Amino acid sequence: MGRTAADRTPAQVSARDTARLAAHVIAPTLAAGAIVRRRAGMALAERCAVDRRATGLLTELRTRYGPGPLRIDLARRHFAVVLDARDAAHVLERTPDPYSPATREKYAALARFQPHGVLISHGDERDERRAFNEAVLETGHQLHSQAPQLVRTVREEAGKLLGATTAGAGEIDWNAFSTAWDRTVRRVVLGDAARDDTGLTAMLGRLRSAGNWSVAAPRRTGPRERFERRLRGHLDRAEPGSLAATLATTPAGPGTDPAGQVPHWLFAFDAAGVAALRTLALLSTHGPQETQVRNELAVTDLSEPRLLPYTRACVLESVRLWPTTPFLLRESVRRTGWGADTLPAGTEFLIYAPLFHRDDALPYSDRFTPEIWLDGTAQDTDALMPFSAGPAGCPGEDLVLLATSTMVAALLERHTYLPDRPGRLRPDRPLPRTLDHFGLRFAALPH
Repeated sequence: MGRTAADRTPAQVSARDTARLAAHVIAPTLAAGAIVRRRAGMALAERCAVDRRATGLLTELRTRYGPGPLRIDLARRHFAVVLDARDAAHVLERTPDPYSPATREKYAALARFQPHGVLISHGDERDERRAFNEAVLETGHQLHSQAPQLVRTVREEAGKLLGATTAGAGEIDWNAFSTAWDRTVRRVVLGDAARDDTGLTAMLGRLRSAGNWSVAAPRRTGPRERFERRLRGHLDRAEPGSLAATLATTPAGPGTDPAGQVPHWLFAFDAAGVAALRTLALLSTHGPQETQVRNELAVTDLSEPRLLPYTRACVLESVRLWPTTPFLLRESVRRTGWGADTLPAGTEFLIYAPLFHRDDALPYSDRFTPEIWLDGTAQDTDALMPFSAGPAGCPGEDLVLLATSTMVAALLERHTYLPDRPGRLRPDRPLPRTLDHFGLRFAALPH
């Protein structure tokens, strides 16, 4: 009989290697921003190639200590850094029992703007909230029932972005794109009347920035309550064609707090915008893949909801190359057996997605290869987890992929993009393992 994931015995890490892990893996992720990305932190991360350094260190430690989790006991806390893809899959598939996504650090960060969010819930409440999220977001359905309005909204906002670009400097950068994306998200989630409510997005941004500090930031309820009141004003309209309308008609148990689930959707869509712009950067530097996308668009009526499988695969590939959530965290709710050892309840498992997404053993590790998402390769590979995995995988994956692939398609339909630094993503070289989306800038030319 073959060995299973948890047969591998954890290894106790030396004090020196604990310090190296903290300095080269954990600290750079925190500096870049765990809940909302910091512009200066991301620029420094790309310049210092922090993800290449981190994956290199973890690969070295895996060779020296073995493939089992690295056990770290620090400040009366127990941590286990997962090094093997099968172990990562083992932990994610056994969520929430015994591996809960509601870790202490995650709760301290996310409770600042979504105290009843499903990711930091337990027991029956978690089950209720997860089921509600899946019902509203229509998990498992590639075309959401609100897809017609979503497609119209995305295409309208992409057109306005390009219209402003054509009249202006002929350039798209992160600031211009994120402004258009935020308008799109507010319309998709809350309805057209929320399009210009930049104040709501700013309030959430401040709460997320406080969440970057997790347990270290002072807890203030006033800003969250003001944000919630403003959000509920939009939700109460339940504007037809929006997720708010679906939310209003979806049955919910007494412990669900339907409105309390929405901040996470807004939060998650922010990362989706990062993935969309990175996808555009990849396509602007990889001619064969761009041609394939254009061929797909040429035979598709883009005014109606379409799956766009190749464009969708390009978005998935951008998230494989640069995970928008580098660390997936789980905390054991009871003692768990690992090989010849037992890890205590409360052990926090750290799964560093770039280690598995960019494993040197993968033939496509540092290349832009959307085909792996279409031919079964990605599905048959352990621990490729662009939207997490297992029972706590992102319930909005299909909705996000529909929105992002539609945005990429709308931008490419009649324009070509020339990046200001094409050398950073040259197809004849390994792609960088860190890509600062704040620094992306394109000239947009009519196609």
